[in-house]
Amino acid sequence: MTSPITVLIADDEALVRAGFRLLVDYAADLAVVGEAENGVQAVSQARVLKPDVVLMDIRMPVMDGLEATRMILDGGRTSPVPRILVVTTFDDDENVLAALRSGASGFVLKDTPPEQLLEAIRIVAAGDRLLTPRITRRLIAEFARAPVQPGAAQGAAVLSELTGRERDVLVQVAAGRSNAEISAALHVSVATVKTHVSRLLAKLDARHRAQLLVLSYELGVAEPRRSN
Repeated sequence: MTSPITVLIADDEALVRAGFRLLVDYAADLAVVGEAENGVQAVSQARVLKPDVVLMDIRMPVMDGLEATRMILDGGRTSPVPRILVVTTFDDDENVLAALRSGASGFVLKDTPPEQLLEAIRIVAAGDRLLTPRITRRLIAEFARAPVQPGAAQGAAVLSELTGRERDVLVQVAAGRSNAEISAALHVSVATVKTHVSRLLAKLDARHRAQLLVLSYELGVAEPRRSN
């Protein structure tokens, strides 16, 4: 039998932690290895317990979940680090963007149905990103209203590292399209799309596809259509 996916729960509400523990431990392929009631504890527990996934609340005392996420990920550059799945009651664009910039692999709300939350844990543990269609649409709409532009020199330097095809793929990623959809749009194989995405991740120093979406707008590569 394969080992279960190990989970650390970080939330300042004891009842929430207890509920998540019952839910996660009920799944045969998942197991809770620890709990934290603030960001400082989350960082400490993550380093000691080395869980596969951290369920991370955003608003916690002492240190919030966004800072804890940055510390956990930045502290493991030379060794495997947990995947961070942000679970919160807040779905405003600012928190979504902050979570993605911090390196979180996924973002779900606390009102997510139990089975979907368990599946989200499995998805990020497997190394995939989790950005729901609703959140993707909100991010695209937000950037369409007021895209963030880098300094001219900074943007030009980053973009100079990309090939024309890589820029094409980046625009498609920014639109929230899957590899299969990008393949059809650009008339290349899915394997080729995956190769380009991997190169984009490396060149832009992004941990996953969701961060590529954010960076594409910050660099001014994507040009979302605005509503009339």
